[in-house]
Amino acid sequence: MTLAKIDIISGFLGAGKTTLIKKLLKETLAGEQVVLIENEFGEIGIDGGFLKEAGIQITEMNSGCICCSLVGDFGTALKDVVQKYHPDRILIEPSGVGKLSDVIKAVGNVAAEAGLEMNSFTAVVDAKKCRVFIKNFGEFFVNQIEYAKTIILSRTQNVSQDKLEECVALIREHNDKAALITTPWDELTGQQILDAMEQKHSLEDELLEAARVCPDCGHVHEHGEHCDHDHAGHSHGHGHEHSSHDHDHDDHGHVHGGHDHTHDGHDHDHCGCEHAHEDHGHHHDHHGHEGHHHADEVFTSWGTETAHRYTKDEMEAILKELSASERFGTVLRAKGMVRGADQTWIYFDLVPGEYELRDGAAQYTGQICVIGSKLDEQALKELFRV
Repeated sequence: MTLAKIDIISGFLGAGKTTLIKKLLKETLAGEQVVLIENEFGEIGIDGGFLKEAGIQITEMNSGCICCSLVGDFGTALKDVVQKYHPDRILIEPSGVGKLSDVIKAVGNVAAEAGLEMNSFTAVVDAKKCRVFIKNFGEFFVNQIEYAKTIILSRTQNVSQDKLEECVALIREHNDKAALITTPWDELTGQQILDAMEQKHSLEDELLEAARVCPDCGHVHEHGEHCDHDHAGHSHGHGHEHSSHDHDHDDHGHVHGGHDHTHDGHDHDHCGCEHAHEDHGHHHDHHGHEGHHHADEVFTSWGTETAHRYTKDEMEAILKELSASERFGTVLRAKGMVRGADQTWIYFDLVPGEYELRDGAAQYTGQICVIGSKLDEQALKELFRV
């Protein structure tokens, strides 16, 4: 019997995990029975609303991080999913502030018993926010990088070549083995991304395979085996003498640039996060090694349901103030769906320094969620008029 695959897709708040999952589901996993298990940090599982638009089955877990309070119940949850849906693949999207190492451990403890195969561990990293998040939230952010087998950079189309290379260099300081996708997602197929996640068709494999094939007779060399004829100067080495790791996984057709310390239009590295190192000075320099904290010790969330109707101009003003002002605390992410005028629905998404509004499908009521540290809930209630 073929075991169902488990793919863990991690990523810090606002990195683009949901967008990536949508792309994979649409372009390459449509023929599979897929179940998505979400673990949203906060009171409301906002991402569920976005994915339900695509008709995807959601099992939401909002009582805490998968790596914290849910560890004890996770085995039961996985077994229930397998028995109920008989999936080919389970996608696990942990909370953006969860440690990937803890998630891998929690899943690994029950995978075999539940008849599941640990398939891929991926971290999605916003190329525009890499440096500031490493600086201010290193313990959580770096852990996701360190334990990922594949790292997928998002929003690379919005950064300069130098800024992109700076991000790559920072990542490579913490993980120089993972496959690293830097090409804008619109230029890649879902299958290309999935192959990278599953470590298929890597250039390293191609080089090793090519080194095992004798160019004179086409014979495939096994380890320690040589052809009897003279190779006339060919040095094959059976794949062991060439430096197969020199490419650092940068040979997958991805683009890299240099080192830029300037700010491009929307990438304000101070944008509400720079002061956070003062708030959380007890762990920012740890980078996941000297200190250990649960996400709910560092991050807070505020969520609400609302029947209030907003115009797009009102939402624009709200998000502009939320993005620019520090009076609400350190805001790392805001997301939601609210009722607009004339039966419309407004979906919004905010990360430090930038935000977007779009039209979306109707929900049973409006939902708003803000994640950050030392949030001023009263100020947020006043801002959103709830």
